[in-house]
Amino acid sequence: MPGTLLTDQSAFVDRRDPYSSEAPGRERRQFVNSHSELSPEAAELARAIDTYKLSHRRRFINFEEMLMIVKSLGYSR
Repeated sequence: MPGTLLTDQSAFVDRRDPYSSEAPGRERRQFVNSHSELSPEAAELARAIDTYKLSHRRRFINFEEMLMIVKSLGYSR
């Protein structure tokens, strides 16, 4: 077929694959060390949010999810 580009399948590296051999054990997040300068309480909240996002495969969370995370840490009004 003219115009069809054939490529070698072995040359493709899926960087989203958590089991990829490209960077074993390394997490692909943009702000990996962003919690280092936070207060202990803020760092705990940030870790809880990151854990929630990773376990629910979410890049962004809404306000209801944020409230649920804050309440799960024991905060109340």
